[in-house]
Formats: sequence, C-alpha cells, structure tokens
Amino acid sequence: MMEKLFKLKENKTKFSTEVIAGFTTFFAMAYIIAVNPGILSASGMEWGAAFLATIIASVIGTLVMGLFANVPYALAPGMGLNAFFVYTVCLGFGYAWQQALSMVFICGLINIVITVTKIRKYIIKAIPTPLRHAISGGIGIFIAYIGLLNAGIINFKAGVPAMSSLNTSAIWLFLIGLFLVVVLLTLKVRGAILIGIALTALIGIPMGVTVPQGGITSFADACRALPSTFGVIFTGDGLGSLFSGGASSVLTAMVTIFSFSVTDTFDTIGTFIGTGRRSGIFSEKEEKAAEGRAGFNTKMDRALFADAIATSVGAVFGTSNTTTYVESAAGISVGGRTGLTSVVVALCFMASAFLAPLVSAIPSAATAPALIIVGVMMASSFIDVKWVDLDEAVPAFFAGVFMALAYSITYGIAAAFIFYCVIKICKKSAQEIHPILWVSTLLFILNFVLQAIVL
Repeated sequence: MMEKLFKLKENKTKFSTEVIAGFTTFFAMAYIIAVNPGILSASGMEWGAAFLATIIASVIGTLVMGLFANVPYALAPGMGLNAFFVYTVCLGFGYAWQQALSMVFICGLINIVITVTKIRKYIIKAIPTPLRHAISGGIGIFIAYIGLLNAGIINFKAGVPAMSSLNTSAIWLFLIGLFLVVVLLTLKVRGAILIGIALTALIGIPMGVTVPQGGITSFADACRALPSTFGVIFTGDGLGSLFSGGASSVLTAMVTIFSFSVTDTFDTIGTFIGTGRRSGIFSEKEEKAAEGRAGFNTKMDRALFADAIATSVGAVFGTSNTTTYVESAAGISVGGRTGLTSVVVALCFMASAFLAPLVSAIPSAATAPALIIVGVMMASSFIDVKWVDLDEAVPAFFAGVFMALAYSITYGIAAAFIFYCVIKICKKSAQEIHPILWVSTLLFILNFVLQAIVL
C-alpha cells in the first residue's frame, strides 16, 4: 500500500526514514501552533479560533502536498506574512481582520490562477543555474539565521546586532543541543537531528526551559471559537466591505493583495529551488518529459498547486497566508523524499490539536540547533558559485544577505534578480536575460515602489 502510493523504492527511501523525516520537520516548525494565534489575536481574532484555523490549514495543505504531489513539504501559516497581516494591514492601515482575511483569500485565488496557467513554473525554469545555486545557498543562511534568532543567541539591543550573554538557561540549553546535534551527525547516527531535538527537550525539563506555554486553549474551547472566523470572508464584514471604501482605500487594498501574492509566490519558489533541485525531489528529466503537455504532469506542477490552494483554504478557516515551510529542509536533510513525510507531519498537526500543551512545551532552544545545522548543509550550494566572477558572485552574495537580514526569501530573490540584470546590462549581455526574468524583476521593483508610495 505505502509502496504503491508513495513509490518509496523509486525515490530511494524507506518507511522508517520517511517517518523520521516527518517528525523532524514537524518539530522544526511546531512553534507556529502557538505563535501564529498569538500574533493573529492582536488583530482582534479569538485566540482559540486562530489556533484551530492554524492547525486545520496546516493539515489540509500538507496532506494535499503529500498525497497529491508526493513530495516531502509541509505547509502552515507563514511567519512574516502573519506579522504583515496584523501590524501593517490591520493595525497600520486600519482594516478589520475580516477584510484582511478577504485579501488573503483573493491572494490565494491569484496564486491558483498563476499556478494553473503554469506561470509560477515558467518563472522557476527561467531562473539561470547560477542564481539557483545562489538562492539555495541563501536559504541555507536564512534557515540558520532563523535558528540563531529563535535561540536568542543574537539580540538587537539599541538596534545593534550582538551576541547575547550566556546567562540564561535557554541559551545554555541551546548550546548543549547544538553540540549534541553536531556530535550525532559527525558520528553518522541515524535520525541524528530528531534525536538531538528530543534529547535537548528532555534536558530542558530540569533546567526549567521545557515548559508548556501559557494561554493554550483546550480543543473544546477552540471548536467553540472557530465559528467566529470560519467563512467570515463571505459575509458583509469580509469581501462585502473590502472594496466599499473610497478610491484611496481600494488602491491600498489592491497593493496589499499584490504584496501578499508576490511574497507568497516567491517564498514558495525559493523554497522549492533551494531544497528540491539539489536533493533530486524535483527531477529535471521529469520536467523535460512533460514539456508541452497540459495538466499537472510533474511533481513540481502538483506541489505548486498544493501550495496555491492552501492560502485560500486557510483564509476560509481564519488564518493568514498558508505557505510551504522552509523548515521542510530539516526533514529533507535526514532523507525525506516522498509525500509520506508530509502525511506524518499532517498527522502530527492533527494530534497537536489535542496535545497543544505538550507540543508547546518543546522550546526553541531544542529546535534551533536543527535549523542551524540544516542551514550549514544547504549553504554548501555556494560552492557551485563562481565567486571570482561578478556575474555570479554579486547576486549570490545579496541573495544570502537579504534573505537573512531582511528575514525574507522573497527579498533575497528580488535582490539577486535585480543585481543579475544590472550586471548583464552593464556588460552589454542583456540578451542573456530571460523575458520572464525581466518581468519578475520589474514586478519586484514595482512592488517596492508601490509599498513606498501607498503602504
């Protein structure tokens, strides 16, 4: 059954490896279960409703990714996008959360259209090989940076980045976990990253770090709260009021939807390029064989479609943009190659609806080491960049720097595209730039200009 459904042998993996990969990915991204509703509730949404919506959107999106696309990626409401939803759209522009959810829903529909028409796939194919290496390496830096921030080892006192003092139990637990994961990987222990997370979490119990987060709602309370967000976009408070304001309000809404869509699209593209190509999950041979054929004929086609529908589904239930998580790289790094990994992640999310206090107890100090080590592994893509050639070195450098310091895969890709085009123009080699790359770069620039003027 498993072999027929997921083609384990064909993908050179086995059941136990996929299960370990699924658990590894889940624990690397489980923080979203408590963090997302905490952020969304600042907009006025009920915590319990946002909590359950987060889990439902993650389960549906991840199951579609696993069963339809048969690739090892997990989906959940994206960090960064949820902050933009609350602090910019709702608290900054004054939109009600119902209207913001409506914008997310429209963004999802746009993503479905550009996926069905294969525009997103064409963008991926138009990206030259050197930029793909740059994006993959940049995502490695980004993932490692997420781990460092989550662990609290880096702080920004007075706006200046600095290393934190080693005077808290959480930071010491993180250091213990980091050494554990490095040692286990060096000794080639099977399941090293997952074992490292589990051992670090257990060590954190007597240290007082592994403790349930406050404010966790019971499953029954969450179910009672869900009707307050489910389907609200289809009421007069949602889509019915979104474009009912003046010209200025309508323009702001359209620019916001555009920003949501651009970020969502290129975050996914970056994740797939950074993790899927190098690991062989997305086969060049399969892509070439399917050229010119209509429908979803490749894993890439189906994966992009799964990601596209997840955003709209999440908005219907009551959460911000649901997207493919870069933390999926943690599971891929331990051998996850099929949709079975995703199914395991989805089952873990289901269980977390009933075991929220237990899941929330796993501290960032336990999962951060895994993200950092995965980042180290992915940064190896930089070895394929010709650093003595500015054509490749400049885009690669800015891809990594902007992904990390701007905390956005999309901004890293934007910087890489822009500098790549600038260098080609200066060298009178503009004809080497693919038309789709031109359009994508112009859209990035347009997005920046519109945000500066309107937002």
